[in-house]
Amino acid sequence: MAPTRIPPVTAGIAAAVAVVLAAACWVVFPPEIAGRALAGRPDVDLPLPWPAEGQSSAEVQNLGSLGSRGERGPVPIASVTKVITAYVVLKDHPLGPDEAGPEITVDEQAEAESASAEESSAPVRAGRRFSERDLLALMLVPSGNNVARLLARWDAGSQEAFVAKMNREAAALGMTSTTYTGASGVEDSTTSTAGDQVRLAREVMRNPVIRAIVATPSLRIDGVPGPVVNTNTLLGRNGVIGLKTGSSTAAGGALMWAARAGNGALILGVVLHQSPGGTPAAGLRAALDTSEKLIAAIQRELPAATR
Repeated sequence: MAPTRIPPVTAGIAAAVAVVLAAACWVVFPPEIAGRALAGRPDVDLPLPWPAEGQSSAEVQNLGSLGSRGERGPVPIASVTKVITAYVVLKDHPLGPDEAGPEITVDEQAEAESASAEESSAPVRAGRRFSERDLLALMLVPSGNNVARLLARWDAGSQEAFVAKMNREAAALGMTSTTYTGASGVEDSTTSTAGDQVRLAREVMRNPVIRAIVATPSLRIDGVPGPVVNTNTLLGRNGVIGLKTGSSTAAGGALMWAARAGNGALILGVVLHQSPGGTPAAGLRAALDTSEKLIAAIQRELPAATR
């Protein structure tokens, strides 16, 4: 049998259709250029100074996404991890807005880790009892890694069992690009994306205890020497009311932040992987600087966009 020949006109139409379909797929599933995906389409398009490196995402309550920029793959998030640690602890042991909660005894491991020069910690002594709320503050405000692990052991019996809870909660929140491997974030194997962490920020800011703690510039806690100072130095500027810093050599600097717009709307954002490979201090400075510029621009541009 002779092979069937496709008429030239039909072949031309088929080719045109293929081109149109390819173009449509390019729009729906944008390619990556030099390892960086194209910007996520925002619900509100503002001229914003997005960080030039790493990845970032922001949204406004009841308004929608302001967009996202940068890498799309998971990166180390350092102490931003402690946000879900607080979320899991409070889900298992909820507190009212003015409740201190049960007292928890500091174990020898938490005291030994408080002397570490390799990670951030809170100076707690074995045998000392702190309320659940005070330990949450020592974890979130000065970023005590030893306290994060203490809370994990208290809640679940071991850090490993607690990490399983963290990952279950992340999955329930739709954080499909996130993997937690420890309660504090010191492990470089704990990775996530800016988009996933914005999802978490949206959820935790519904909790009045977390909102109050992360908005505190400094506080005093019985049994801890001196004032406890928040690592988030943006608090009180440009409407910032939280949330959590993170820094390590692998993660660079990271910041999950929350701010109030002039009309009271909640603005949430996450900046990750700022100046990785250097010192944690330099990375944190970069994350705070880029976040401050981004937040100031949102506050400036948002009123005109929502009239």
